[in-house]
Amino acid sequence: MRYLFACLLLLPHSLLHAQQPDKIYMPNINGVKLFLNGSQASYPVITLGSTYSLELHFDDLDAYVKNYSYTFQLCNADWTPVDLSPFDYLQGFTQNRITQYTASSIATTRYIHYQVSLPERNCIPNKSGNYLVKVFLNGDTSQLAFCSRMLVADNRVDIAAQIQLPFDFNLQRTSHKIQFSLNKSKLNILNPDQLKVVVLQNYRWDNAITGKQPVFMRNDDYEYNGERDFIFPAGKEYRWIDLRSFRFQSERIADINMRATPFDVYMKPDGERTQVRYLYYQDLNGFYQIGSTEQINGWTQGDYGNVHFVFVPLNHQPIPGKDIYITGQFNGYVLNDSAKLAYNAEKGIYEKTMLLKQGYYSYAYATMGNAISPTAPDFSLTEGNYYETENNYTILVYYRSLSNRYDELVGITTVNSRLNRTF
Repeated sequence: MRYLFACLLLLPHSLLHAQQPDKIYMPNINGVKLFLNGSQASYPVITLGSTYSLELHFDDLDAYVKNYSYTFQLCNADWTPVDLSPFDYLQGFTQNRITQYTASSIATTRYIHYQVSLPERNCIPNKSGNYLVKVFLNGDTSQLAFCSRMLVADNRVDIAAQIQLPFDFNLQRTSHKIQFSLNKSKLNILNPDQLKVVVLQNYRWDNAITGKQPVFMRNDDYEYNGERDFIFPAGKEYRWIDLRSFRFQSERIADINMRATPFDVYMKPDGERTQVRYLYYQDLNGFYQIGSTEQINGWTQGDYGNVHFVFVPLNHQPIPGKDIYITGQFNGYVLNDSAKLAYNAEKGIYEKTMLLKQGYYSYAYATMGNAISPTAPDFSLTEGNYYETENNYTILVYYRSLSNRYDELVGITTVNSRLNRTF
């Protein structure tokens, strides 16, 4: 009875954590990366029953070995935990210990690097859908270190998609409209509400568009082409910083103090770009890559630096009523105090210091709240929105059969605003 009571006390705490994906809970954790094996610029998507695997990497800056384990949590399309036992959606053990770890070498900042290839043979998801990879300490799921999203797809729906200019003339120079159709012939659908579609821009969930219904239904084909559905502000090509070498400074770095531990890296000021004409260059669309040009293994030999970012607003004046945030995959695209810049009234600039591992980072500045959501990032005051911008758009199709208690991921495709557009 005492054990049951303790479990009931921990249950709300565990559910609270489960509902906050892509979040780091322990301040000693840094450099979390989950991606397709061998490709850091990829999103963690695998096909049900395939042999493809994911790599999970992270550092513990406490620099001594700890007992970390992981588990998978199946979630619905909206990332709420499913009402199923882990034994219903996992084949094998429900949790595994992470046994592959290495102490940092060469780096002045000490850490223990952990990595694991997912899924392992003794713990395999056997249902398609949204999953959280939850890493925790000492076999205790309430001691959560971090959560990361991953997708397991069972492709039973064919999707045809293209990118167009919005019908609204006021949005044609600043936005992208995604129009698509899908074929449901392999599904047993009695009600269109059994399907849910989600569209992501550059694999970001902070401005995902969902809750839309098909405009036309012809036999097995559903068409999603509403005039105001799935319209995204296009943004601009992401800014970048190359930290792969601390000795040979890249062009975005003003100075590095290598006597400090971690190193102090001072960035050149980033200006407000809404007044700057669009210029195309290849970027990582918000992603980042761990690596070093001077070490053999950037995962275990890469160093850390306190990177000092500077954003210069128009006329050195603060944006009235708005906070400025730095956003990118490296910080989970969060718009909270950990990403908020402080305004320096004396210099007329915004400043922020972040601890980053050696690598190549893409990022942008944003305020909070746009047409999609009051909590989504808005780039219109800091970067600008230009229809020429290169973005990836991912369409996810979820299906719930009448006998299931969870949302299956039955279709996924990605289109590019330069390769799959009609304008």
